[in-house]
Order: sequence, then structure tokens, then C-alpha cells
Amino acid sequence: MHQFSDTHAHIYSIKYESDREEVIRRTFESGVSKIYMPNVDVETIDAMLEVELNHPDRCHPMMGLHPCDVKKDFEKDLYIMEDWINKREFAGIGETGLDLYWDKTFFEQQKEALRIQIQWAKDKEWPIILHCRESMDETIAIIQELKDDRLRGIFHCFTGTVEQAKAIVDLGFLLGIGGVSTYKNGGLDKVIPEIGLAHLVLETDGPYLAPVPHRGKRNSPEYIPIIAQRVADLCETSLEEVSRITETNTQNIFHRFQP
Repeated sequence: MHQFSDTHAHIYSIKYESDREEVIRRTFESGVSKIYMPNVDVETIDAMLEVELNHPDRCHPMMGLHPCDVKKDFEKDLYIMEDWINKREFAGIGETGLDLYWDKTFFEQQKEALRIQIQWAKDKEWPIILHCRESMDETIAIIQELKDDRLRGIFHCFTGTVEQAKAIVDLGFLLGIGGVSTYKNGGLDKVIPEIGLAHLVLETDGPYLAPVPHRGKRNSPEYIPIIAQRVADLCETSLEEVSRITETNTQNIFHRFQP
């Protein structure tokens, strides 16, 4: 069986409360051996760490403040998170980034919170996981401005253009490819063959953005093979090749994390 990782799933979410262990079991049985868990806010930390406790070799937590959870008093949330990253190792910083889809009220604060978390990623030399919904150009611009040899990471849930993808690749960042790749008008059918496997990692963003044929339902890390097959089709290559290259990319980006 081909081996895969889900580089981005909120498996600790309340949406899995009734059957989380069952979902994780099915995920491992489907050939997905690791789940990287991006944090969202202060409230999600305990639930995320509990999943890690139950599956220490397979479910790996990250630490960050989601842009949709950046409010007026975001500094106090970041203070708590900074305390955490100084206490122990995490797989990465995130998920952070910018979001102009839901609410633009705190956009300046989002940018400030992102800059602070970029500094954490540099100081720790951990990868940064970027959310960029309706804000791809703005996120790319901040990374271009602050990029140095210590800064690397993933533009999660990439849904942009070929030009944006090339700008991200030029920065040495990876594109997180998820369920949107299976949508008829998702646009990734033009991007993925152009960019190639060397710059991609696989993710579900569960419980959100489930791939076809599960679109509209709860997403799950067990659907990674569906996304992998779509990527293989778009790149006109084998599932084995997608597994080999995306797993190498995943191990390279998270290589310093030793739980």
C-alpha cells in the first residue's frame, strides 16, 4: 500500500467528537500514516494535545493563531502560544496567515500577528503553515518581504493561479493541495501539471473542503488517497510516484520535529 501524510487536518475538531478514534483508525488503514494538526486558537490547544497524547507517533501538533481568530486583544493569545513554543517542540508554526474572506475588520491586526509568528518560525527554524483565503497576493508579499534562509513552509489549501504558484515556489515554499483539486471549477487542473510534484504536499483541511465524491460532507484525513489519485491524474503519473515525492517533501519540511 502507498504511504501518505495529511499535512493539515483539524482532527481534534468538535466535528469528530462522536467518532474520532474510528476516523483515525480508518485513516491509518487507508495508508495515511501521519496527521499534522494545525492549531487555531487558545481554546483548541488542549483538544489538539490530547489527540497527540493518544497517537504520539502519528498525530503531530503545530502552534499558531488562525487569522480568523485574530481579534483586538490578539497579543494575549500570542503570549500564551509563545509560552507553549518555549516549553516544547511543535511540528510547525500555524496555522497563521491572512483571511479577507470572512471579515476584514481586523486585517491590520492579522498582518501584525502574522509577522510575529513568522519571527517565531525563524527563531525556532520550524516551518510556517499559511492560510491565505482571498489574500494570496497579500500573504506572498509579506513572505517576500521577510524571507530569509530560516523561513520555509506551506501555503496551505492553495487555490491560486499559476503565477502565484510560481512566486511561492520561488520563495522555496510548498503548496498544500487538498480537496479543491477534485472540484470541477477549482482551477488546480491548470496549476498542478505546471508546477509539478516537487513542490507539493497533500492535505485535507478536515473537517472542511471534502473532495469529490464527498463534497459538502465532513472531510477526513482518510480521503488523502482520493486527493493523491487526482494529483496523479493531473500530473499523468502513478499513485506510487505521488506517494514517493509528496512523502519526501513532507519529511523534508517537517524534518526537525522529533516528538
